[in-house]
Amino acid sequence: MSARPPMPHGCRALAGRTWRVLLAILLLVGFVHRPLAAPVVDDSIAQRVLACTGCHGRDGRAASDGFYPRIAGKPAGYLYNQLVNFRNGTRRYAPMNRLVALLGDDYLREIAQHFASLDLPYPPAQPATATQAVRTRGETLALRGDPAREIPACSSCHGDALTGVQPATPGLIGLPRDYLSAQLGAWKAGNRHAAAPDCMARIAHRLTPEDIGAVSQWLATRPMPASTKPAMRLPRKPPLECGTVSGGAPQATAPATGGATAIGEYLTRVGNCAGCHTARG
Repeated sequence: MSARPPMPHGCRALAGRTWRVLLAILLLVGFVHRPLAAPVVDDSIAQRVLACTGCHGRDGRAASDGFYPRIAGKPAGYLYNQLVNFRNGTRRYAPMNRLVALLGDDYLREIAQHFASLDLPYPPAQPATATQAVRTRGETLALRGDPAREIPACSSCHGDALTGVQPATPGLIGLPRDYLSAQLGAWKAGNRHAAAPDCMARIAHRLTPEDIGAVSQWLATRPMPASTKPAMRLPRKPPLECGTVSGGAPQATAPATGGATAIGEYLTRVGNCAGCHTARG
């Protein structure tokens, strides 16, 4: 049996280079496919509510666009009621309705308590853009009301300092003018509701568009007092019975659960996909 002829020198060099290239490719593929360490994410309520701050500003202080309200420091009962209302469709704003649609009561309470616990400085009040006569009318409505038209003063329910009252009445100062006007307009038009008896709806129906503009202007220009926290109680009996204050909390209903579709929809909400992709699809 004859011996195999020796490989020419050029072929041996080519074979060596080929093996080195193949080895390098194998090493590279192994490196690329090596499992990467999972990123470390802080599992805290502050991390989980970053979806809220995309609109409501850092720590819920309110954004600079003049529409989204401040939620930091609001009474926990008020924030919880609003989250339940958004989830149940009693209060309608599509991004909020979608964001909380699948969140349970306990989680909504945790979110509300987190933002209520924040004691953060307020920005300067908005500059006045209305005439002195309009602002004077707004001050009258806010502090004294209009008894002839059965319109109580804002301060008779929202506190003498207008910073809100525990556990469920929000403050009115430190809010953007456009937001205040939009919410009063929504109540007047029947697009916003609260637990019965809905005292805000009754009051808003008695306000003229000029009244709404005047009181929104005056409230938005008020500087914050030394203590910005909600009052613990009203010094006197409120002029109207309000469902959210007298125990008529919004009816809580459990969100729909189960199935891959529901889980995927939940993840898109809490992961803040809806923060940019606000329309389905």
